[in-house]
Amino acid sequence: MKKLVELKQEFNSDLQTGLTDDQVAENREKYGKNELEEKKKTPMWLKFILEFKDPLIIILIIAAVVSVIVDPNEWIESVIIMVVVLINAILGLYQESKAEKSLEALKKMSAATCKVMRNSSLITIDAADLVVGDIIYVEAGDSIPADARIIECTNLKVEEAALTGESVPVGKNNEEIENDDIPLGDMKNCLFSSTYVTNGKAKAIVSSVGMGTEIGKIAGMLSAQEDEQTPLQQKLNYVGGVIGIMALAICVVVFVLEMIAADWKSSAFSEAFITAVALAVAAIPEGLATVVTIVLSIGVTKMSKENAIVKKLPAVETLGSCNVICSDKTGTLTQNKMTVTKIYVNEIKNPQDLTESEVEMITYFAVCCDASIETKNGKLTRIGDPTELALLDINIACGKDIHNYNRVLDIPFDSDRKLMTTVIKLDNKYVSITKGAPDRVINLSINSDEVKNNALNANQEMATNALRVLALGIQEFDYLPNAEELEKDLNFIGLVGMIDPARPEVKESIKVATKAGIKTVMITGDHIVTASAIAKELGILREGDKAITSQELEDLSDEYLAEHIHEYSVFARVAPKDKVRIVEAWQKNDAIVAMTGDGVNDAPALKKAEIGCAMGITGTDVSKEAADMILTDDNFSTIVSAVKEGRGIYDNIRKCVKYLLSSNIGEVLTIFVASLLTAFGIINLGTPLAAMHLLWINLITDSLPAFGIGMEAAEDTVMDEKPRSKKEGFFANGYSWKIVIEGIIIGGVTLLAYIIGEQESHALGQTMAFLTLSSTQLFHAYNVKSHHSVLSPKSYKNKFMNFAFIVGFALQVIVIYTPGIRDLFEFDPMNIGYFAICMGLSLVMVVIMEISKLINRKKHN
Repeated sequence: MKKLVELKQEFNSDLQTGLTDDQVAENREKYGKNELEEKKKTPMWLKFILEFKDPLIIILIIAAVVSVIVDPNEWIESVIIMVVVLINAILGLYQESKAEKSLEALKKMSAATCKVMRNSSLITIDAADLVVGDIIYVEAGDSIPADARIIECTNLKVEEAALTGESVPVGKNNEEIENDDIPLGDMKNCLFSSTYVTNGKAKAIVSSVGMGTEIGKIAGMLSAQEDEQTPLQQKLNYVGGVIGIMALAICVVVFVLEMIAADWKSSAFSEAFITAVALAVAAIPEGLATVVTIVLSIGVTKMSKENAIVKKLPAVETLGSCNVICSDKTGTLTQNKMTVTKIYVNEIKNPQDLTESEVEMITYFAVCCDASIETKNGKLTRIGDPTELALLDINIACGKDIHNYNRVLDIPFDSDRKLMTTVIKLDNKYVSITKGAPDRVINLSINSDEVKNNALNANQEMATNALRVLALGIQEFDYLPNAEELEKDLNFIGLVGMIDPARPEVKESIKVATKAGIKTVMITGDHIVTASAIAKELGILREGDKAITSQELEDLSDEYLAEHIHEYSVFARVAPKDKVRIVEAWQKNDAIVAMTGDGVNDAPALKKAEIGCAMGITGTDVSKEAADMILTDDNFSTIVSAVKEGRGIYDNIRKCVKYLLSSNIGEVLTIFVASLLTAFGIINLGTPLAAMHLLWINLITDSLPAFGIGMEAAEDTVMDEKPRSKKEGFFANGYSWKIVIEGIIIGGVTLLAYIIGEQESHALGQTMAFLTLSSTQLFHAYNVKSHHSVLSPKSYKNKFMNFAFIVGFALQVIVIYTPGIRDLFEFDPMNIGYFAICMGLSLVMVVIMEISKLINRKKHN
């Protein structure tokens, strides 16, 4: 680390008079402005155009355009196709247009103004106008405007939790540090942008501004990261690609078959192409993207009621498939509030049922504090060092009112003495109360060796358990003493041990997560002893697991870390780049990683992970904007609920895809087999279903029940299963064959209905095919939604599904029997006999699925 004199020479600064106006301009030109650079945003028009890059969308657009060119009279179907494409594009744009605001949030954290020495005068300027080499002054309550090296300071403490993750303010000094390779948390002679002073004051020279600051480096990391597709998006894109290739191939085959049947007459070209377009519409599940989006939205609504706000819809499913949660400690696993948990006078005990002397000690500790807890305008205000606030909290719970004590003299704490002393007047005596580091207070006491040794042993025991320990000693005077008489010949009274305690509900949540096959990893800026103690208490650090510091991590190669990442459960004293590296190491092992956090230092890792979960109460704006999900109650257990919901949603989406694709396969087979039979002269059939019929079924009949499937509640046993492998295909475990078989059945009954009706007229054949296909799919939705029999009352608990069935069936009847609408679809209003035939054929799928479910239940039992 460079020495202060080297910085002074490098920046051409005068430590007393500051920079001149000319030097300010020169340094701004050389080192840049104190502003964060924004990542170039994609224009809205380009985002809209990119919505049409999906192969399935391109196929539909080409089909619509060419269809009008080939036969201008068929413009209605082309318009409907284009409307469908536009609706899907608008929905996609709405989701993607939620612009990233991480850098804007970082800017909000920057100090608005600061005090700086320029031209030998102390002035206040906008923080954005600071330059490298400026001499700044900060004091308690100030936000630090840029990275700086301390020139001189008094009792300086800085809250750096948002940047380093350390739970208590850091004591600062102006001593030189020889080592260049140390963590941020150990740079005691440096100040960092967007942290703030809790105690004391300082004079410092600005060493970095804007993108050169530590927070600027985080901004750069955020800008450099590209948004990665979630596993669900990747799988659905794969499905879309496969469907697109198959659709094109089948369209070409059907077109050729139609032309063969017509002996390649040019007059048949138009009809053959229209059949091919109908097939393209049949093959492509137009409602799939919309259905998946709405199913995810339903999950988002459910989760918002469970205190989890999801910013990116696919994140719901992704969290359900995660197998590693990398969690920040401070404020996430712990309460981010120092709390006294142990008290020592003659023995170490919990702060319950205190004796009179122990109550008096607690009150003396609270009197000897500069912090305050007050209620102003109905709002509780807590000001001061978290350690002292913890002493006030325990006194409020167990001690006496400190406002009754008259403080007549104070000697403030400083890092050299490691002591603070307050003198109070009590009756006709003066009592000097000294609190501070245990070794200092005990060594200054006049107690017996036995008392001192017992106290030192108690201090060691509490420190080993990661407690922050303070000691108390007193003196009594008949007169008001002067400062020189204090802090010696003390009567040692006792010790208090405090820690930022674990959230009480987190331990059980980690148990549930472990049972569900999810590993929880602690990543913190705190010391390894403190982190390990909390991790053991919560069940994160178990037998055989390892804890490691940032410096030790630095010595490991990326290859070694990736190979051995499973061995580590605690990472302490980490820097922002370490967090990203840890996430990447897990990802190299094909893990789906969730990262929780609340600080600026968590933002890059939140964005890098498959899903980032920021804390809503204690979280910084930066972490919230970088994350995919915000936990409004800052409760780790909310993540477990989200995992359960995510797993249920993924299951529902698979059911939706199965339902929609089996329907589409049925539609394709109906048209393909009809063309095949005609081409080979087996039976002369027309087109069983027109493109308009298929669009209606795909968008109306299919979509409503699909939404109902998406509303199914997650099974209670879903958290007893292990997470899905990242490599597991969307159609794993024979799912694709089930879809194909169901599609064959749907296509078979639809074609049979068409052949029966076609014997009388083509219009009746298409009407019967339409009714049979739509009704089969409505019944099939109940088959797909649950493993229960359709005869079970459980199958009808989903009210939206029941509503969708009634509305869907009613719409089919309206289309077939309402004059005007019927003519548009070119339907023939069938009699009751043909209607009954269609209903009978529609129930074939239900019978087959019920037999299949019965066999599966017997196998399972």
